[in-house]
Amino acid sequence: MSSPSPLTHFDAQGQAHMVDVGAKDVTHRVARATGLIRMLPATLALITAGTAKKGDVLGVARIAAIQAAKRTADLIPLCHPLPITRVAVEFEIDAARHAVHCSAQVETLGRTGVEMEALTAVQIGLLTIYDMCKAADRGMVIDGVRVLEKQGGKSGDWKAP
Repeated sequence: MSSPSPLTHFDAQGQAHMVDVGAKDVTHRVARATGLIRMLPATLALITAGTAKKGDVLGVARIAAIQAAKRTADLIPLCHPLPITRVAVEFEIDAARHAVHCSAQVETLGRTGVEMEALTAVQIGLLTIYDMCKAADRGMVIDGVRVLEKQGGKSGDWKAP
């Protein structure tokens, strides 16, 4: 007899399924994620000066990231649609690394966590920066996307080492 898999999205027969969260308590849940996009110094200058041809890069990327958090269940097949109560997206210019850092915090009152929503927000925010600046710099690199912390739920709080 084998031990149960730690991968919760598979049933006893190894078939993918949506995890049943119906018996879980509704709790306040929070997740924070981060990532960055590295680029040429001239591309970063376009972003900071607000002179990119497509407009306000970080403003558009912020809206895209918020929208992405709200649409995560439409993008990732086994994610539960969640009633998100808050999405906060921040961008920080890192002149020394010729990069833009993106962080997202997502909150809900629900039966499952919002880590996937925070990760999706960061990824789409960074992808939007790429899309808006690719005419100037096709070599941009998205890197370091990860969960920083999560709060709430039966498993408790967790912070990245």
